[in-house]
Amino acid sequence: MSAIWTTLLGLGDKLAAHVLLSAAAIALGIAVALPLAVWASRSEPVARATLGFASLVQTIPALALLALFFPILLSLRAVFGEGLPTLGFLPALLALALYALLPILRNAVTAQVNLDPGVIEAAHGVGMTFWQRLRLVEAPLTAPYIMAGIRTAAVWTIGAATLATTIGQPSLGDPIFAGLQTQNWVLVLAGCIASAGLALVADALLGLIEKGLATRRRMLTFGGLAAVLLGILAALAVQFGDRGGDRIVIGAKGFSEQYILARLIGQQLEAAGYGVEYRDGLGSAVAHQAVSTGAIDVLVDYTGTIWTNQMERSDNPDRETMLAEIAAWETRTSGTHVLGRLGFENAYGLAMPRAAAEAGGFSSIGDLAGRAQAMTIGGDPEFFERPEWIAVREAYGLRFAARRNFSPTFMYNALTSGEADVIGAYTSDGRIAADGLVILDDPEGAFPNYDAIILLAPATGTDDALVGALEPLIGAIGVDAMREANYSVDRTEDKLSFERAAQRLAERIGQ
Repeated sequence: MSAIWTTLLGLGDKLAAHVLLSAAAIALGIAVALPLAVWASRSEPVARATLGFASLVQTIPALALLALFFPILLSLRAVFGEGLPTLGFLPALLALALYALLPILRNAVTAQVNLDPGVIEAAHGVGMTFWQRLRLVEAPLTAPYIMAGIRTAAVWTIGAATLATTIGQPSLGDPIFAGLQTQNWVLVLAGCIASAGLALVADALLGLIEKGLATRRRMLTFGGLAAVLLGILAALAVQFGDRGGDRIVIGAKGFSEQYILARLIGQQLEAAGYGVEYRDGLGSAVAHQAVSTGAIDVLVDYTGTIWTNQMERSDNPDRETMLAEIAAWETRTSGTHVLGRLGFENAYGLAMPRAAAEAGGFSSIGDLAGRAQAMTIGGDPEFFERPEWIAVREAYGLRFAARRNFSPTFMYNALTSGEADVIGAYTSDGRIAADGLVILDDPEGAFPNYDAIILLAPATGTDDALVGALEPLIGAIGVDAMREANYSVDRTEDKLSFERAAQRLAERIGQ
């Protein structure tokens, strides 16, 4: 319990960000839903269209809805300029506000439609205008029902806001995603407890306002409103009160190595006098787009990922040629600066338990071809959609009985539990040696090389002091050092934090 309590006390900035995002999304949802509800209550076609749209939004998984706003906002830069944010607060706000619409809108429309016709006729009879009826008659009568919808929307929004981590918005999802990645259940529980606690507090305060409106007791209503506003002001103070100027934003994809390398880069920059912040858990395509558009400043990416996913190349040249062509392509298409290789490769490879591989006579991917029809292959959430997998599948004629997606951490557990026979592993992962796995040879060279490289956003790459602070990392990290760092956060006992693992890695490479 002490570990959970200590972790909870360290989530102040994440809690503040979560409060501000949720409050802004609920406020925007209310601002959109209430006028629509008034209009819909007076027009059946409008009611069908608005409620149908709000219901449709609810059928879209929250994670997908959040991710969809990235390309939408990116395309809108042509209209609003390059300063339009594509990651972080804005896309999360828009997606969550859409999610908040349905309960508010449905309750408001239902309350409006079911008002006593006699009351409305009486208001007409005494000569009230539309706005007078709305303000003095309809609003007081429907307010308790609308508040019930707002309470539902608040709980939904606070829960869904944890997913904003995936598009670069700090939230209580940060410890949850990081904990799931490393099987650090203290982090997961702390994030869940904080999120659930926030939802319960918000529901209680909004319930106080609802009760005040229903019983016409202004003290309850204004007391609840005051408590909500104080909470938002406190979150604003935590979020912005101690910020000292611009910060370098370091992006990280959603696996342990990326978290560690982001902290290593952050520590290098802090030592050089820069302020830093992190955007963790980004998908590959989102992360690359983010650095190329300046939404983040620094990213560690991999040559094979850029070569196949962004450049859509299917050939497989040597690593020097590949790096040179990637650097030229990045400069030509976006101005992104390739600082250089870190010194190790984190390639995809098909892995099996060593005992199973030896017993079955599997030493190369080709050995799977004749027997894959009776086997299950596992991969991370994007593996089976990547061009590299398609190239390997076609090069060796692989046809597995089943394919299963796992988070990177649970993917390794799937081998030991028998849920998968083969997985698409990462060759720099410490769990390969720790779990007694073997990477099958790739004699056809279907997997490209995956040298880890540092990418700098177009404007960031012109900062000579920043470049100088990061240059000592180029060529400094061997694969053994990276495997050790990865395993230090992934092992089941004596786990290190990402920050401590980065410090240990820096000590090992002499930084």
